[in-house]
Amino acid sequence: MAEALTSTIEFQMSLLLFVALAGYLLASRINQSAVIGEILVGLLIGPSLLGLITYTDFVRSVAHLGAVILLFVIGLEFRLKDIFNFKYSVIALVGVIVPWIGGYYLARLFGYEFGSAVFVGTALTATSIAITANVLREMGKLQTDAAKAIIGAAVIDDVLSLLALSVSKQIVSGTFSLTSVSLVVISALGFLVIGAYVGTKFLSKLVAKVDDTNIAKKFPEFVFIFAMMIAFLYAMVAELINLSAIVGSFIAGVSLGSVVLRHSKGYKEGAEYLHIIFASIFFVSLGILADFKALTPHVIWFLIALTVVAVLTKVIGCYIPAKLQGMSHQDASIVGFGMSPRGEVAMIVALLGLNAGLIKQDIYVSLVLMSLLTTILTPIVLRNWFYKKSFINA
Repeated sequence: MAEALTSTIEFQMSLLLFVALAGYLLASRINQSAVIGEILVGLLIGPSLLGLITYTDFVRSVAHLGAVILLFVIGLEFRLKDIFNFKYSVIALVGVIVPWIGGYYLARLFGYEFGSAVFVGTALTATSIAITANVLREMGKLQTDAAKAIIGAAVIDDVLSLLALSVSKQIVSGTFSLTSVSLVVISALGFLVIGAYVGTKFLSKLVAKVDDTNIAKKFPEFVFIFAMMIAFLYAMVAELINLSAIVGSFIAGVSLGSVVLRHSKGYKEGAEYLHIIFASIFFVSLGILADFKALTPHVIWFLIALTVVAVLTKVIGCYIPAKLQGMSHQDASIVGFGMSPRGEVAMIVALLGLNAGLIKQDIYVSLVLMSLLTTILTPIVLRNWFYKKSFINA
């Protein structure tokens, strides 16, 4: 009876939201970002410690919704000119090449075979836009030059990581060809360009027209539902071409951010409430996903080295091009650390590698925990180092 009760969706949802609240309380007590509190509490109730909840299909699905909604909300605060910038492309490119090389040689140093080493390097190329963007949003820093560079580079980074994943799979399997790689690049860039163009030129105007219809005047929530439908449609199309769904929802948010509504409830406010619920569960799930029980002494040493290399290669790989393009030392450093969290992106890459037989369980566990550690480290560094004065003055 008790087992049947705990397996219900209602119980799991209630527990996840309770844990999210506990994460906020913990974050308040230790004076850290809510993201940190939620991940730590997720670790506490997950398989690593208490084992109260596991990473079930339901938890994964709700967390995925949270990431999609989170990036839609963040996209609403940006404009296309803030994202598609050549400077950000340079930062993203160098910030992918350096971690790939670092990850590959580290894995070879620890005795892993060629295929596994290639995949470790691939996992290090990823950047989780959700983590840093949410922390910057919490601190009211989304409109700074450094934040715009991070968001813009992270979107391009996702395309480059997809390319790196495709190339790595082909190298390991011996099926590498310029034609297949070119198709990956064309489809990814095509989605970004066409999606942004259609969103800003047509869908944003369509939303404004819907706002003027009688049904929108009668049901003020109608436009909000319409906007969320577009967000999930973009997320779906992004996944169909093997891009991250969160990139799709982010482009949808950017496209609809400038629409002014006269009769409907603002979908920004509605999306914000959805974000509060589901994004909280997303961050809790990152803690639940990790399982420290799978660690052995060899894996622990590899994990420590992997985390150090993961952070240093992103910081160096993004700091140098940012600094060379005229950013101050502090802003370039913020960009470097802001691009460091691997979050759910590297976890997904690791899972793909495990399912394809390209890596084994020990590397998979290391990549997942490395993703978690970089996710925890970045908010701490941003909040307590670069933006410490802001909080002291506040």
